[in-house]
Amino acid sequence: MRQIVLDTETTGLDWKSGDRVIEIGCVELLDRRLTRRHFHVYINPERGIAAEARAVHGIDEDFLADKPVFAAIAADFEAFVRDAELIIHNAAFDTGFLDHELDLLGKPPLRELCADVIDTLKMAREQNPGKKASLDALCERYEIDNARRTLHGALLDAELLAEVYLAMTRGQESLLISLEEDVATETAMDAPLDKRPVLKVLRPSNEELAAHDEVLTDIEKANKGTCLWQTG
Repeated sequence: MRQIVLDTETTGLDWKSGDRVIEIGCVELLDRRLTRRHFHVYINPERGIAAEARAVHGIDEDFLADKPVFAAIAADFEAFVRDAELIIHNAAFDTGFLDHELDLLGKPPLRELCADVIDTLKMAREQNPGKKASLDALCERYEIDNARRTLHGALLDAELLAEVYLAMTRGQESLLISLEEDVATETAMDAPLDKRPVLKVLRPSNEELAAHDEVLTDIEKANKGTCLWQTG
């Protein structure tokens, strides 16, 4: 399973008003493991950057003056994310900007290019209703060191989000292991009777039976009624 954790920085908050992407950061997960492959690029938006946005990411027009425009990096970006599952925090924001950039070049949107999009902001709110769900808050919740994050940066934020996502979905690993064990058990049980392994039968000792009866008696007393396991 190939997943790409993605983040962007932009000139402002609304692509519909002409704001553009100025930085893309992506890191690759393969079977839930970081591969150390990444895609990172700064982009010349050919327009100014809002003061509010500059205060968030610290990127200004002078820094971007000699950087490529989106059209020059589009093919490399598409090649890196193609057919992967995207993991994005507040996905609607980033996909809105990137789909706009792709549309300006006559290219299909991300949902046609990629297998799926997972929104970790939505996941966090569903898992912990009413609690803060910012990337910084999630790093604190899952004890992920984000001391380097003095300003937002697409690649750093993608790296942190990858660790957050793995922590948020860690229980899925045990589920997958359980499913694999179930399949192995079904395969053994499907074998002919003379080929199946001999099952070892374990019977309780008298002491264990007595201890079990004591537990049932305690349950009956606590429930102030008849314990169903002692009837019949």
